[in-house]
Amino acid sequence: MMENILLNDGNKIPAVGFGVFRIPNDGSTYKAVLQALKVGYRHIDTAAAYFNEAEVGKAIADSGIDRKDIFVTSKLWLQDYGYEAAKKGLATSLKKLGLDYIDLYLLHQPYGDVVGAWKALEEGQKNGQIKSIGVSNMTPKIWNNFVPQFKTLPAVNQVEFNPYFQQVELRKVLAPADVKIEAWGPLGQGNSELFAEPLIKQLSEKYHKDAGQIILRFENQLGIIVLPKSTHETRMKSNMELFDFELTNSEMEAMTKLDKGHGSHNPDAPGVESMLLSAFDVHSND
Repeated sequence: MMENILLNDGNKIPAVGFGVFRIPNDGSTYKAVLQALKVGYRHIDTAAAYFNEAEVGKAIADSGIDRKDIFVTSKLWLQDYGYEAAKKGLATSLKKLGLDYIDLYLLHQPYGDVVGAWKALEEGQKNGQIKSIGVSNMTPKIWNNFVPQFKTLPAVNQVEFNPYFQQVELRKVLAPADVKIEAWGPLGQGNSELFAEPLIKQLSEKYHKDAGQIILRFENQLGIIVLPKSTHETRMKSNMELFDFELTNSEMEAMTKLDKGHGSHNPDAPGVESMLLSAFDVHSND
């Protein structure tokens, strides 16, 4: 049975979502989302910059599942920051998804006119186009720079998170306002070193679960919303089967000691903003 997590705005979000980052828009995303919904996922995470919002929307429409039972996340790309541009960007996401509203809409990257874009998201929330609003890739430094200028607190911050990078400082910053972390790359992007950790192997044997399930359960028990990605049906299923066992306090403590304190992506690094701004054009096919 899927667990839900309560957000600081009163909305609920499924604890495990299906991410579609890097799944191509050649029919593969449509097929993967349809399969994910079939095996029981009710939380789909896409973005304008994934170029597959339209296939996500089509799969939702064709799934036969009531719209209100599916939690949909999308994200606004940097090109559409600033108040007016963000309003258009949101309208484009809704149109591509073929939806009347988006359950969670995030600012995908924390650069440029973040404050103007956030204002447009706040407005979108007020007029019912978005249920919950949030940010992504905000470090403590970036958070403290922008969020004090927001009228509304984000409900989530979607960041890199896995046992090797447990975002300890960020969690301290977010906890007082009950801002939830969503993990991208919750399995360390398939890091073989992580999967071979003796502790994870030991827990895997004890609970008769695979390494991925041990990792995701650890994150779930920390209150992290996880977004594992797989196009294989067996893996899709196993990534959801986390709620029939529980790690003990001492096991959780042992897992926290795997933290290396850094990840593969550093949003504070010089040059990241300009690199992302010139990465691609989300309007190339408009």
